[in-house]
Amino acid sequence: MTNSYIERILQEVKLNNPEQPEFIQAVTEVLTSLQKVIDAHPEYEKMAILERLIEPERAVVFKVPVEMDDHHIEVYRGYRIQHSSALGPFKGGIRFNQNVNLSVMRFLAFEQTFKNALTGLPMGGAKGGSNFSPKGKSEGEIRRFCESFMTELYRHIGPDKDVPAGDMGVGGREIGYLYGTYRRLTAESELGAITGKGVGYGGSLARKEATGYGLVYFLEEVLKKNPLNGKRVVISGSGNVAIYACQKAQQLGYQVIGMSDSKGCILDEKLDLEAVRKIKEEQRTSLEEYPQLAGHGNYFSGSIYDADFKADIVLPCACQNEIDLKRAKHIFECGVRVVVEGANMPDDNEAIAFYKENGVIFVPGKASNAGGVATSGLEMSQNSQHLNWTFEEVDSKLHNIMISIHDQCRQACKKYGLPEDDYVSGANIAGFTRVVEAMIAQGIY
Repeated sequence: MTNSYIERILQEVKLNNPEQPEFIQAVTEVLTSLQKVIDAHPEYEKMAILERLIEPERAVVFKVPVEMDDHHIEVYRGYRIQHSSALGPFKGGIRFNQNVNLSVMRFLAFEQTFKNALTGLPMGGAKGGSNFSPKGKSEGEIRRFCESFMTELYRHIGPDKDVPAGDMGVGGREIGYLYGTYRRLTAESELGAITGKGVGYGGSLARKEATGYGLVYFLEEVLKKNPLNGKRVVISGSGNVAIYACQKAQQLGYQVIGMSDSKGCILDEKLDLEAVRKIKEEQRTSLEEYPQLAGHGNYFSGSIYDADFKADIVLPCACQNEIDLKRAKHIFECGVRVVVEGANMPDDNEAIAFYKENGVIFVPGKASNAGGVATSGLEMSQNSQHLNWTFEEVDSKLHNIMISIHDQCRQACKKYGLPEDDYVSGANIAGFTRVVEAMIAQGIY
């Protein structure tokens, strides 16, 4: 039976945010796993801890007008949700995608708060973005959009206030334009104001690899506790996270047999990652070209989770809610026994419940994909000290952070008498505890 305080808050969240399904989903997933913590701390209700934690400290919504190449004007909507600064400056990515809206931004900022807490670094949680998509836009249109976006955003960020980074649709090119505009507007070379920068102007080595590498480092820790007979892996997505997760997995002896993009997927017993990288990063086209370029493998339209394959491990690295209950059942029938998220909330709550009921080990993205923001935090540290660490130094620190996150999850479960493989509860309890202790120590805000 759900704790009455949690049940009341969930009802209020649904009542107050009926048009925000992704945010409701994220809050529900977190709160329903905190029952033992709330039962152990009845004083939290009097202190309105959950109400204070759910509401962002600040939500900024603004227009982003941009002149297109043919000189007509388009107007997009920009967002920055500054969710919690209890542990340090707000920190979280910027996403440029046509599906960005207030619900998506609030869910991502909420999740980011716990993810950042798990890293152990002094970072609060935030997220931002726009419903502008760089796909199909010219270089000039992308540059002008970034300049217009930062013209509003710059007044809300800074190295000790809020430090954005890249996310879906925002790579090194966009970060360069955003930082260049910030620098011109502020007349300050504040390298720590944004992360994901090029290595030549304050960026960190290993940053682009970090989320994918960290995902596999976490998977390695899971398998130490739960060995599998096989190491056949399916990865959804073919962006930055998926490519570097595939690279690290292959380096460590896993057999990656599938990847995907927004239009379709490839299945290949001898998957050629270099061919995937060339198609997505150089040609910027569809994986439909893969069989011809690689000389082997098959392409199918639609989701990779609707295709037939035999695998032991799935790493969802594409977008939120790509796996529903039907697809979770199909994944199970394909032999998968471990699901570790590389994207933010790619599995819906029904899928997660199915995994739990059927003995599939499941790790939520707030734990397993924290490597990206962890390395962003390491970039902030380098900027503040005016230092540059080697790739090996950053990678070693990243590896240790992912091991620590894994251990925190299991220790939190052990403390509250839960199965240690319940990574959903473990991640939520560990992140929640660190944030709430800081909140209480700092008074009421």
